[in-house]
Formats: sequence, C-alpha cells, structure tokens
Amino acid sequence: MSDLDDPRCEVLVLGIGNLLWADEGFGVRCVERIAAEWSVPEGVTVMDGGTQGLYLLPYVQGAQRLIVFDAIDYGLPPGTMKRVEGDEVPRFMGAKKMSLHQTGFQEVIAAADLTSQLPKELLLIGVQPEELEDYGGSLRAVVKARLDDAVAMAVAQLRDWGFPPVPRAPGQADDGAALAMAAYEAGRPSAEAASRIGDDRFMAA
Repeated sequence: MSDLDDPRCEVLVLGIGNLLWADEGFGVRCVERIAAEWSVPEGVTVMDGGTQGLYLLPYVQGAQRLIVFDAIDYGLPPGTMKRVEGDEVPRFMGAKKMSLHQTGFQEVIAAADLTSQLPKELLLIGVQPEELEDYGGSLRAVVKARLDDAVAMAVAQLRDWGFPPVPRAPGQADDGAALAMAAYEAGRPSAEAASRIGDDRFMAA
C-alpha cells in the first residue's frame, strides 16, 4: 500500500489481523479501505501488517507516530469500537489475547520500547469482534458496519497531526486484489459447498 523499502516514516498506519478468520480481519480491512479511498501525504505509510509479528518491528521503530487497527476483546458488545492512546495501548493489546498475531504485536511494542524506539504517539482503534472461529469467513455485519467510523477516526487523527489525507476521485481506487473484501465475499463458497466444520464422513462418533 506504500513503499515499504525504507521503514522510516513520520506516521505508520498499520492494520493487523487475519482475513481468513472472520472478524480477525478488521484491522486489515481498515487499511485496505484507507488505501482504496484516500491518498495520504508524503511521510505517511499505510501498511497491511497481517500476522507478521516481530517482522513489523523495524517499521514500528522507524515511525514517529503509530495508528493501529485491530479486533480486540474488550469484553464489550460485538461491534463496539474503542479508542486507546499513549501508554494505554500496550495494556489493551495484551488484555485478552485472542490470536497469535496479538501476542506477536505485543512483543513488537515491548521490543520497540526496550530499544527506546517506540513511536512518540500511539493510537489503537479497536473493535469488539463477534466471530473469530469461521475459517474463510468475512467480517460479521456488526463489525463491518464500523469500518467507516474507524477509518474516519484515523483520518481525523492524521489531520490533527498535520498529515491530511485527500479523498481519491471515483475510479482511482484499486480494488481488484483477490482478497479485497468485495471479491473475497463474492468468491467464497457457500457453507454447503465447502464445509468449514469438518467432513462427517471422517468425523463420525
């Protein structure tokens, strides 16, 4: 989504998660939407961090400011969005580990802090997931409905930091990737055509 050869940047906008596990893909879908709908100024890197864990460390260390999107178990109703800033971010990232990527990103934050290269400003934009066990599934409706709010929150923060994004003109967005949400959902087989809970022929009691 941006030139990632040089990890140094003024602002890193990072989405973490796994597209293949339903609401786990929230963070990645957020940065996908920013890349599709907004042109960010020089100095801002928009990055799909996926489940890369410690491989993300150089990018976090190289950023002056960091915005992270993720699905976080806050113990709140599904679809609830929460904004967490500054020193509170590491605590919330580790509050309830739901997946391997979350543990990995905790380690990234801790390692950046230990090396005195933690971004000077941190913002976590998280949503309470509804479903994490549907392999091959897309975002649930209550979580998908928060994408626009989450992106708007990040865009407002970028403006406050002096890096205002510009809306892309219609037709400029590249939404043709195989895992882009529209293509992903359109190409997903039905539950009947592709069992996601196992084959009864091999799982008989």
